[in-house]
Amino acid sequence: MEKLKKDCMYSMIVPTSMGVRITPSMRQPVHISREYLMQATSAESNVASVAAALGMKVKVLTTFVKGSPIARLIKDDLASRHIEYEGMEVDQGGPWGYRHQFNIADSGYGMRGPRVHNDRAGEVGRTLNIKDFDIDRIFGEEGVQILHLSGLIAALSPETGIFCLELAKAAKKAGTTISFDLNYRASFWKGREAELGSIFSQIAGVSDILIGNEEDFQLSLGIQGPQDGGKDLGQKIDSFKEMISRVKQAYPQTSVFATTLREVRSANSHMWGAILLEGNDWHVIEPREIQVLDRIGGGDGFVGGMLYGILKGWEPEKWIQFGWANGALVVTLLADYSQPADEEQIWSIWEGNARVKR
Repeated sequence: MEKLKKDCMYSMIVPTSMGVRITPSMRQPVHISREYLMQATSAESNVASVAAALGMKVKVLTTFVKGSPIARLIKDDLASRHIEYEGMEVDQGGPWGYRHQFNIADSGYGMRGPRVHNDRAGEVGRTLNIKDFDIDRIFGEEGVQILHLSGLIAALSPETGIFCLELAKAAKKAGTTISFDLNYRASFWKGREAELGSIFSQIAGVSDILIGNEEDFQLSLGIQGPQDGGKDLGQKIDSFKEMISRVKQAYPQTSVFATTLREVRSANSHMWGAILLEGNDWHVIEPREIQVLDRIGGGDGFVGGMLYGILKGWEPEKWIQFGWANGALVVTLLADYSQPADEEQIWSIWEGNARVKR
């Protein structure tokens, strides 16, 4: 991959629609719970969190409901994570107007899998518009090393799809590296397949880094998925490599491709691995067992850790290792993002070193 742009104010910029997640206490199911933990969240700010925690300057581009206590909660949470924010204040428009999304999820336990219910009616993030941001200032005067885009935001509404595409074009023109996590969601795409297929293909066409699982590449970009590799782990990894090779053939300007490998043994125990293709070089982490407190955010943690490694200028082998370990860290937390104390905490996870540090 080409070297990142230098002399930039921001290491990473991430467009997002912020909301809150409420999680039952003691890993109980939602429908029988009375006590909940509420936290500010979004998949995209999850990605940015690790770089912010480790001292890099990052910002989210978003939008807020004017005068909302939830908006205040979100702003204070981002500030506590050292994440800057920029965005319009939109009038609520009465009790049936705009609001921040609610994500209602339990963590599961044992053989009872997690269940997630998204309540996104009236979501203010669906109004994100390129006209609400000074793009020349952000990418030209201030400068950005990596723009990270998510398919969740690109598919929120017709407006956000255009917003993400225009951001990608502006970033490309400015020499900013573009990362795109496809994040396919069937409910977002229903009835909009042609529209979103075109937007996703255009964004992928200017991206330097493409991230996704087999469903993402198949349904977002129309790439043939991995053939059934049977139960043999080596065969499964080979089938994923074949899929990524097909993606590279379709998008030859992209230099980095990544996907995670996950086998769920129970809600508390996963086999966790990853595949990275950088140029013509493969880097594979065969799945290793990790313990899981709450799985939500693990994939975002992988992406955030990988992008941190790229920003640090490490060798690609370390990108995937740090991403894997950061994802493994996130799933041990009640929050769905990581705030590591230091790099050593993440590298200790990679090394399998869980000894007490005094």
